[in-house]
Amino acid sequence: MIDGHTRTCGLIGNPVEHTMSPVIHNSLAEKLSHNLVYVPFKVEEGQILSAVEGAAALNLLGLNVTVPYKSQVMEGLVQVDELAKKIGAVNTLVRTEGGFKGYNTDMPGLYRAMRSEGIELEGEEAVLLGAGGAARAVAFLCADRGASKVYMLNRSLEKAREVAGEVNQKTGRECIYPMALSDYRELPDRKFLAIQATSVGLYPDVDRSVIEDRDFYRKIHTGYDLIYKPSTTRFMKLVKDNGGQAFHGLKMLLYQGIIAYELWNGVSVSEEMALEVYEILKEKMGIKE
Repeated sequence: MIDGHTRTCGLIGNPVEHTMSPVIHNSLAEKLSHNLVYVPFKVEEGQILSAVEGAAALNLLGLNVTVPYKSQVMEGLVQVDELAKKIGAVNTLVRTEGGFKGYNTDMPGLYRAMRSEGIELEGEEAVLLGAGGAARAVAFLCADRGASKVYMLNRSLEKAREVAGEVNQKTGRECIYPMALSDYRELPDRKFLAIQATSVGLYPDVDRSVIEDRDFYRKIHTGYDLIYKPSTTRFMKLVKDNGGQAFHGLKMLLYQGIIAYELWNGVSVSEEMALEVYEILKEKMGIKE
């Protein structure tokens, strides 16, 4: 029941029409009996700082931030959490004295998602496909959580070198190794965890993967695709066809949302409740697995 005590949270970005975030947050509010509503706000180009200022003036409890504003939004914040500073991207704004504090819950969300599937990063050798914003954040996570080696494969070797150098320097570990995507055959002959962090394979471009060669997929024991639509990407299919296990990114979406919800409301969401919301998410998206 929406009344004068209802708190508002939401998502700012452009576009936002496709978002599944309201399903997560409104389900949590209902299960936890919180008087809270979560809605998407489309913010036009050049208006992000005005949007943050307006949200503070309107007494919004908190916001999520999506593309293309995860870096730009940092200029309008009174504080930025250390992890978000390191990654250079914010996706969650938490109300504080005089404005909002920025956090990055994407990476802790991915970590929680992977752990819930039994995937550990510590001591793991990994292949990371891509060197864009998402891949950069994943590289930080892998370095931070003790992966022994991460081969970052990207079409532009120069971009991979730039990102790998930055992550190695900021984390104080030489563990990210840049490679040209076309040089994937030079990977050591062993089994890897592979994380797919490009937009290749995202709906409606469902029939493509960054690498099609089956010899590459024979080197993967576990494939994790950050994409969640479709629920079985071409990358995932190739991993499974060649003997590996594969996961999509819907649990990452779930847990980054849950961590944001916990920050806004000062609560802890149980794993049992998280999985109940996951079932609701899958149902809304028509995912059967």
